[in-house]
Formats: sequence, structure tokens, C-alpha cells
Amino acid sequence: MNDEGDVEIVGRVQDVREIASGRSVRALARLRRSYGPGRWRKMKATAFVRLPDGTVRRAEVHWYEAQGVGRKEMKFKRLV
Repeated sequence: MNDEGDVEIVGRVQDVREIASGRSVRALARLRRSYGPGRWRKMKATAFVRLPDGTVRRAEVHWYEAQGVGRKEMKFKRLV
């Protein structure tokens, strides 16, 4: 679920916000091709992540989701 390899989400994902939906999602065609049709949205939130050195920090994470498909391509973006 995580594209960053050694970064792991621990705990709850909080402060979830939609940052793009429908045609505003740049990767819409690729998402439909890979995972199927749906109301695709790009989301962002904060969560605690375990870094490769073992420390746990709060970070901003992004992902795509659609009803019936779930969260896909979760990515660690930056430390908060």
C-alpha cells in the first residue's frame, strides 16, 4: 500500500481532506485502466509513519481512492 518502500504507516490516519476529484485528478485515465471505474478522488491526511531508521514521526500522506475500490497508491510526502 505504500510506494516509499521502507516507510510504514503506524496508527490512525487523521485530518483527511479531498484535494482533487473527477476530472481534476491528473492520473484519472491511468487509475481507471489499472483499478477500474469509480468516482476517483485524490486525498491527503496526516499520519504517524515509521521511517527506515526506526523513528516514528508525523507526516503528510497522499493517496487515491474510489468507492468500492478503496485506497490505492498511498505515498509519504513530507514530515509535518
